[in-house]
Amino acid sequence: MRAVIVGCGRVGATMAKALEAGGHDVTIVDLVTKAFDRLPAAFRGSAVRGDGTDEDTLRRAGAEGADLFLALTEGDNRNIMAAQMAREALGIERVYAKVNDPVRAAAYAELGIGTVCRTTMMADAMLGALGERVGVEPSIREAKRHHVHAGDATGEEA
Repeated sequence: MRAVIVGCGRVGATMAKALEAGGHDVTIVDLVTKAFDRLPAAFRGSAVRGDGTDEDTLRRAGAEGADLFLALTEGDNRNIMAAQMAREALGIERVYAKVNDPVRAAAYAELGIGTVCRTTMMADAMLGALGERVGVEPSIREAKRHHVHAGDATGEEA
């Protein structure tokens, strides 16, 4: 599998390392060259300095035709922009964006972008540790697939 990750923070670097260890071809993109210091010295993937919300940068990183795209920066807006670019301009089917706001996470999943909400993930972990009920809101939401029928320009789900 060929994976592209935008954001080489703690989460992005951990995912890059894990996916590469699993035998996958990994490219990671970040605005700051120093961020790549989080990658292990033996990292065999590609590290591309650039803006993960920029189509040219993503194309230069080889994102077009990737099997998986993860937007894992610290900013919800940047992650959504990068994920949207991956889905719409580059045609990547499997796209996830890290989003902190649970309401926005649900909305973006409805719009076709898979989301990982660390707010609900952390709340579930803490509630579980306290022996309380968890999982009221899903932490990971798969993208809803919308199909447009001939003559129907609404994009309603089929």
